Amino acid sequence: MSELRTERFTSFDGTELALHRHGEGRPFVLLHGLFSSAEMNWIKWGHHLAIAAKGYEVLMLDFRVHGESAAPHEPEKYPQNVLVRDVAALVEHLGLTDYDLGGFSLGARTTLHAVAHGVLEPQRIVVGGMGTAGLGEWDKRAAFFRRVIDEFDAIPKGDPAYFSMQFLKSQGVDRTAARLLLDTMPDLDLALLDRVTMPAIVVCGDEDRDNGSAEELAILLPHADFVEVPGTHMSSVTKPDLGLAIAGWLGDPA
Repeated sequence: MSELRTERFTSFDGTELALHRHGEGRPFVLLHGLFSSAEMNWIKWGHHLAIAAKGYEVLMLDFRVHGESAAPHEPEKYPQNVLVRDVAALVEHLGLTDYDLGGFSLGARTTLHAVAHGVLEPQRIVVGGMGTAGLGEWDKRAAFFRRVIDEFDAIPKGDPAYFSMQFLKSQGVDRTAARLLLDTMPDLDLALLDRVTMPAIVVCGDEDRDNGSAEELAILLPHADFVEVPGTHMSSVTKPDLGLAIAGWLGDPA
């Protein structure tokens, strides 16, 4: 199996993004969560290894403002649904036509937006750590993170936002760019989920309520399986169960 390798490509607006590739075989584009990175969500815990072992090339994008990708400060670099456009640029850059797509949290949200709006047409999708509220009531979640950024160093211990502030600090997030990015993410009309007709897995931690009901989301998707793994929104990513559940559902691509 090939080694993990990192390369860069230019997105639709000239922004340079990082792509981490591992394995050989069927292409699987895998997207990380908000203010995280491919390294933090997939590589550190070995999920990429479990998936690649099944016969996939795992293509892990660092979203703009995340990981090793650029974090521009120009407001014009942040049109609506910019992350969907970045994933579409990656798919075009790699010339993918027959591939699978998925992600965790923001990555799952971006996947569903891309498919529901007809921007991308993967064969199968993986929806991790996401529920109905994270789609239809996203603005509430974004408002929480706006507050984290705006009141950053003034947030006291014990405040619900304190842990998120510490996480942003640990990831070295560029707060100016992050603030711009938060305004690019509209709510998704849940009626549009009817358009997501390919096979899907909704996989979520058994203690994860951060984005509402994942089980309800699985019911709204026309052809979705629902799988629970151990953990909260933050801890479920750190356990092997998540990667194994995704790999097991994807199965042998042959």
